[in-house]
Amino acid sequence: MSSNEAKNATAAGKAKKMDYMKKLIALMEEYPRLVLVTCDNIGSNHMQRIRTGLRGRGVLLMGKNTLMRKAIRLSKETHPEWQDLLPQIWGNIGIVFTKEELHAIQPKLLESRVPANAKAGIVAPQDVILPAQVTTLEPTKTNFFAALDIATKITRGCVEILADVKLCTEGKKVGSSEAALLQMLDMRPFTYGLKLVACFDEGCCFDASLLTKKPADVYKAFGAGVGNVAALSLAVGFPTLPAFPHVVGAGFRNCLSISLATEYEFKQAAAFKARASSAPVAAAPVVAAPKVEAKPAPAAKPPPKKATTSEDPEFGDIFS
Repeated sequence: MSSNEAKNATAAGKAKKMDYMKKLIALMEEYPRLVLVTCDNIGSNHMQRIRTGLRGRGVLLMGKNTLMRKAIRLSKETHPEWQDLLPQIWGNIGIVFTKEELHAIQPKLLESRVPANAKAGIVAPQDVILPAQVTTLEPTKTNFFAALDIATKITRGCVEILADVKLCTEGKKVGSSEAALLQMLDMRPFTYGLKLVACFDEGCCFDASLLTKKPADVYKAFGAGVGNVAALSLAVGFPTLPAFPHVVGAGFRNCLSISLATEYEFKQAAAFKARASSAPVAAAPVVAAPKVEAKPAPAAKPPPKKATTSEDPEFGDIFS
């Protein structure tokens, strides 16, 4: 390749990169919402079906992460809110641009997942549990189960798995024995497709898992946070707005207890005092007198023995 051809190739590469960054910036300015997705283990035909399914509802843009980050950094002055996307751009990432509500387009993005076989050496996207069952395998296949330390027995000429076994762990590589066993059992435990990572809506970036949250979940989490702030405020004695109702309630209870115990009365305590005065007074329980255990009478002393003298007729002959 001559020097001119090399220069032309370099210039064409730079122009292609500039066109990509301009396209990315134009899409981010046109669409107010976007979803960052990962596209691991997705073939070209599968990707084409995903693009076709999004037609009319959104645009899927794939590309190099370096160009994405560079385009976002160059737009820092005009669009500073885009900078929150930089930590999310890593790995095999893609961006789905849409004008619809994110919770409305989420099912469309997730329906693209298809089942797939467990291949040796790939990272398991989820746990795989092999249930206890009577398989269709012949007794000669017991060596695969023995290699994985799986308890089996022969039932009517077939291998029976005695207990549930965890074959694959999420985030770890699939071994060759596990992959061969799953293939023999005709099991396709994994599903591959778009995986939602993060969302961007009107200048706010948040985790994609929040799309599955309902309003009741949001209110519950907010209430728990307010309760924690109030508890901490009351413990350290620092006044805050969440703790204000508790402080007022505690003060009212103190004033009410004083009013009920004395003749002092104020407007808010009148109803409580009226109810307390009209309530029937329960009779005091009769306290039973303590039982006095009778002390046993002292034992009678034995009568004194008579002294033996010579006047005793029995011993008179001895002492005479």
